[in-house]
Amino acid sequence: DVYKIGGIGTVPVGRVETGVLKPGMVVTFAPAGLTTEVKSVEMHHEALTEAVPGDNVGFNVKNVSVKELRRGYVAGDSKANPPKGAADFTAQ
Repeated sequence: DVYKIGGIGTVPVGRVETGVLKPGMVVTFAPAGLTTEVKSVEMHHEALTEAVPGDNVGFNVKNVSVKELRRGYVAGDSKANPPKGAADFTAQ
């Protein structure tokens, strides 16, 4: 989900599935292709220096409006194999 919090801005919320999420990272959202910087990461109203797999977190992003992000979007590190939408796939 994505929330707009007064005085803070746009806050996407979700679970870290793989890798880590840190303030200062540049992330890309798929399938929208939006790239932005993570300003802060919080879990249960406490700031984190790093979120690890399994953590349910909210993270503040720069210069992205709530209307640009939707539920189900995937965020990934834009420097290391950023997420992309699949053109097609074959089911077994």
